[in-house]
Amino acid sequence: MAQTGLQLFGGNWTESKLDALDQYLRVYAKVLSKQPFERVYIDAFAGTGYREQRTDPAAQHGTMFDVFEGDEEPQQFLDGSARIALKIEPPFNRYVFVEMEQRRAAELEKLRQEFPRRASAIDVQCGDANVAIQALCRSWNTRLSRGVLFLDPYGMQVEWPTIEAIAKTRSIDVWILFPFAVNRLLTRDPQDIPPGWQDRLNKMFGSEDWQRRFYRTKTTANIFSGPEEVVEKALTLQGLGSYYRERLAKVFSRVAPNPRMLLNSRNSPLFQLHFAAANPDRGGEIALRIAEHILNNI
Repeated sequence: MAQTGLQLFGGNWTESKLDALDQYLRVYAKVLSKQPFERVYIDAFAGTGYREQRTDPAAQHGTMFDVFEGDEEPQQFLDGSARIALKIEPPFNRYVFVEMEQRRAAELEKLRQEFPRRASAIDVQCGDANVAIQALCRSWNTRLSRGVLFLDPYGMQVEWPTIEAIAKTRSIDVWILFPFAVNRLLTRDPQDIPPGWQDRLNKMFGSEDWQRRFYRTKTTANIFSGPEEVVEKALTLQGLGSYYRERLAKVFSRVAPNPRMLLNSRNSPLFQLHFAAANPDRGGEIALRIAEHILNNI
């Protein structure tokens, strides 16, 4: 890790996810360089291409839907996912960087100057990642193109139709960060979950089945009124991540069985890093073996 003399925000969990991406892209680029496919790298929450240091923690704010309080993703000074991808040799044929915020998208445009030999291959899109990725997948040429997609949301922005669209390409590998901030929406009593939160959970999981998985009904004794049925939360973070992996396995040909838990500096779980391959053929098998090895060793 580069040293700048200031406290770096993000810590080892940030390094782990980017190290996994870097390792995978290096192997992917070499393996596919011998194949006739167009190679495409897609970054759905690209930021500025950098990771930055947080100099004023008290000034950082977000909602449970957008970020982890005190755990925003760094975006300057150190290489972010976009710059990591641009440094890979042999290069990808096309780079698609999606960023909602105009200021960050403008910073991504500057990568053309820093990487002049890649300039014509860089496509920066300012807009909603779900809309952009679904549109890209609808126009995807499965016969001619192969891709790697990095889904690194700031919170719970990735919706299930986006996951389904990626899987339907049958030729995009995806690294996905699943946010444990989801647990904040799951109140002790499911009746206390506001409709807006329920809708957000349904969109993320692509199912209402989470209610059955995360809550259970048990009978308790009451000396005055007799037995009572009580609904209670029955959930661990490991179980939460396992459920998301099961959902991925419903639509992707192959999903890594060993997602990696990413912890902050206080050893609190923030994300779980998942890998899924859309390719149902031998290429998917190879991709899965590579990803499993990386997840076991980061």
